[in-house]
Amino acid sequence: MSVDEVQKNIKNNFSIPPHKTSNIKKVIGVVSGKGGVGKSLITSYLAVLMNRKGYKTAVLDADITGPSIPKVFGVHEKAMANSDGIIPKLSKNRTKIMSLNLLLDSEDTPVIWRGPVIASTVKQFWSDVLWEDVDYMFVDMPPGTGDVPLTVFQSLPVDGVIIVTSPQELVSMIVSKAVNMANTMNVPILGIVENYSYITCGNCHEKISVFGESHTDEIAEKFGLKVLGKIPIDPSIASACDKEAIEELQGDWLELAEEVLCNLQ
Repeated sequence: MSVDEVQKNIKNNFSIPPHKTSNIKKVIGVVSGKGGVGKSLITSYLAVLMNRKGYKTAVLDADITGPSIPKVFGVHEKAMANSDGIIPKLSKNRTKIMSLNLLLDSEDTPVIWRGPVIASTVKQFWSDVLWEDVDYMFVDMPPGTGDVPLTVFQSLPVDGVIIVTSPQELVSMIVSKAVNMANTMNVPILGIVENYSYITCGNCHEKISVFGESHTDEIAEKFGLKVLGKIPIDPSIASACDKEAIEELQGDWLELAEEVLCNLQ
């Protein structure tokens, strides 16, 4: 038996079915090798963009100890449950959301849990939530290559991952780890999104690389990946997040990512 066959068997043995009422067509993981690169922003905005195209979208917030998805969408009411399972909350434009913050008594309550409990919670968000019909589910994962990404890759039928990074010197090593983990788990990589890529001068409209020369294109070429978008440092983005109005944000930065998602078989 080949290494690929062994890995496939391991994944099949750990995979769990969604809730019996759920019909989820595509599952997209959004990952990063390190924190602070704006992964939750990218996750949220991808869901918004696909929702605008008429698809039914959902976000599973797997960043259990640092959940931020509900706040970006302006969703604060606690999720409820019935005898069948947990009912996800709906954003203003009807994107379904499930996050631990929607189950806590207070959003400020710290989550001081060990890895196995966190991993179990992520599985429950998949199997015990009444997602019903979803065209694209985006899974916002914590940074790194620890318990949660491993749990998601093993337990959920992930159709592809998008790697979020920033234009800094360490990007090569950081992205390499994320790429290698996805490859080890036989999860397709859809491409890379670079956040905090540049600022645009208000006078001459020149793009200025605040963090120095970007190496994202080089890394993408090294691994044979697409760069799906470069997100600028833009006041409108920060304002949309601060105002909890990600669904009002307008920008064409992720057009290629939209195209790749729409063409996903």
